[in-house]
Amino acid sequence: MSVTSYAVLTKARAKFGKRLTEKDYNSLLACQSVAEIMSYLKSYTHYSEALRDINERDVHRGRLEALLRQNLFYEFTSMCRYDSALRTGFSEYVIQSIEVEQIVRFLVLLNSNSTDKFIYQFPAYFMKHTSIEIDKLANTKNFDEFLKVISNSQYYNILKEFSPDEKGYLPISTIENKLIEYVYKNVIELIEKRTRGQEQQELISLFHSIIDYEIFSRILRLKKYYNLSPDVIKENLFTKYCSISPKVIDMMCRAESSAEVFSIMQSTHTGTLINKIGYVFASDITPRVKYRLARKNMHFSNNPSVVMISYMFVTEIELMNIISLIEGIRYKLDSKTIQSMLIYS
Repeated sequence: MSVTSYAVLTKARAKFGKRLTEKDYNSLLACQSVAEIMSYLKSYTHYSEALRDINERDVHRGRLEALLRQNLFYEFTSMCRYDSALRTGFSEYVIQSIEVEQIVRFLVLLNSNSTDKFIYQFPAYFMKHTSIEIDKLANTKNFDEFLKVISNSQYYNILKEFSPDEKGYLPISTIENKLIEYVYKNVIELIEKRTRGQEQQELISLFHSIIDYEIFSRILRLKKYYNLSPDVIKENLFTKYCSISPKVIDMMCRAESSAEVFSIMQSTHTGTLINKIGYVFASDITPRVKYRLARKNMHFSNNPSVVMISYMFVTEIELMNIISLIEGIRYKLDSKTIQSMLIYS
């Protein structure tokens, strides 16, 4: 193992060892306000440096979330720099994921004629890392103007294929599907091009499992909330990069109920994890699987790129937990309900 590879493993595992513990979560669950959460994170956890200059008495919920997201992004890019073989690609994967998230959010606002909110919600720290002209984007008022602003971006060829319907609405779910598929295509191609042997197998297996569960969750969501036909559901799935057979996907799309979709998924090799993760809500399943696989890799993989991306996933879910805590307090949920939303075991 090279010195650089050893450094990746050492750094990632050292950071993993500083993650929030069950004791930390119990203390955070006892907090009664965002200020108390901020104070605890600042005083007793690895977030102390990121929050060092912030006064917990004045911080707003949105400001705290933005700071933590910024810290997560810099954690990602810092780790990517350690791997000479994959650093450019994994950095790009992180950036593309955020860009797609922001594009979809903008289009949702465009559908509701609320694009004026976009610039205030955009993560300012990300401005210098994206080629998309955010100021111009925020000033667009229709889809044609939007396309002009992003005409030089890598997403243009995907987005130009769409247009608003007769009521002026965009097919957000379909657009999101195509953009996410593009991100996964790029990261899978990166892995296949730059890795070999066991390292490649572990990375491909990790991403295939995540994609499998995202497809499963998407089928559930499209059935429950949109009541779409099986054929339309299949059109909204990025199946090229999953390990579930077309026959099984077709069966899930044609299932009569959510329970039947679950049963079909559990019959697959990937789906056996469902019974092991202790989920409460169906929406929990994908992140819980992601966390379980990533945590396993942190303990047992000796491939630096696998450990690096797994650490990224663990910290991403830790941030989700903190946001759930903040939102739970905001909406005055009881501690048991908030705890049921957390993923850390």
